[in-house]
Amino acid sequence: MRVAIVGAGWAGMAAAVTATQAGHHATVFEAARAVGGRARALNGTLPDGTPVVLDNGQHILIGAYSETLKLMRTVGVDPQQTLLRLPLTLLFPDGDGLALPNWPSPLDALAGIAHAKGWTWADKWSLLRAATGWQLGGFACAPQTSVADLCRTLTPTVLATMIDPLCVSALNTPAARASGQVFLTVLRDSLFGGRGSSNLLLPRADLATLFPLAAADWLQAQGGVVQLGTRVEQLAPQTAGTGWLVNGQPFDAVLWATASSNAALALVESAQAAPETIATCMQTWAATAQALQFEAIATVYAHADGARLSQPMLALRSDADYPAQFVFDRGQLSGAQGLLAFVVSASEGDRDTLQTQVLAQAQAQLGLVLTPLQTVVEKRATFACTPGLVRPSQTIAPGLWACGDYVDGPYPATLEGAVRSGVAAAGLL
Repeated sequence: MRVAIVGAGWAGMAAAVTATQAGHHATVFEAARAVGGRARALNGTLPDGTPVVLDNGQHILIGAYSETLKLMRTVGVDPQQTLLRLPLTLLFPDGDGLALPNWPSPLDALAGIAHAKGWTWADKWSLLRAATGWQLGGFACAPQTSVADLCRTLTPTVLATMIDPLCVSALNTPAARASGQVFLTVLRDSLFGGRGSSNLLLPRADLATLFPLAAADWLQAQGGVVQLGTRVEQLAPQTAGTGWLVNGQPFDAVLWATASSNAALALVESAQAAPETIATCMQTWAATAQALQFEAIATVYAHADGARLSQPMLALRSDADYPAQFVFDRGQLSGAQGLLAFVVSASEGDRDTLQTQVLAQAQAQLGLVLTPLQTVVEKRATFACTPGLVRPSQTIAPGLWACGDYVDGPYPATLEGAVRSGVAAAGLL
């Protein structure tokens, strides 16, 4: 089949690779001049003028990202070289927090909880009791349950030093309004998913190099096409009743892999000229996509000569004045020495205010006086992963499917969620 993929983010490139492996011919249309979508490389400059490659957001992967790791290998990227694998660690600058040993699951979680620093036995018991209940319940809860509801029996220390950081990093939604069911699914597949599933996989390369660039090269080597700087202006069903026209070119099927808001706008416009049955499908899907709410993520890059953290990644104590939840030492991740990346998930406020607050937080919690390099705010970084959320389905109309981290599925807006949706969309061909 001739397949058009609209969007060269992680979902689109996963769909293109998977479709090509199945014997189809893939053509990728990307409006931007670079691949990667919302997880891509950026150019930056150190204070001394040295060029440095940044990302539009500091992402992490975990060992449970099986489809992402599989596709990375398929396109020639070696995860052992490009990712630093560490046991799950949620340590704060003062040494408090949780650090799992490199043991089989769930022994690693039990040992990590037992030896958590800054926790009393009451703290540890509250988590063990709750986790046992979640496991006995099959990691399922009522659809309208929030993470805060799910964790109401936990102590304030466990909530502040484990649940809140895990929730906001995985779901990019504060615990009070985050989906308890999605959170349980993440815990099941990571902490209880087998040895290494909960490991942190910290990128040693920029996000474009990690997968989408290699995927584009692999695709073209297999005879596929990647058209950068090409916006899809026209999407219409072919008059013969099968297939679609994309910018006037005929295709047997289309996999739409842009952000949900872009997809919805394009489908509403395309529906105006479509037959009624197809137009209704497109409009219904677009309405569901347009109902999604979004959360921002801010990444503040800052530098100081000689700056180095005790771990490649540390958790930070966050509040209204100190908003960053995590900091990454890019110098320990094959980046520039002294370069740190602070992540503010579910961020609010303007760029300048966030940057000022994070620099003050670095001085107060890390004892570092840093020079800001660049602050990136992705205002629509992820959908708000709220309880009972209705997400758009994979199927839009006959021969037209959607893929992206926002389509209906068990996972929050993560790289693995995007990749899995792309693989699943290609499977529908």
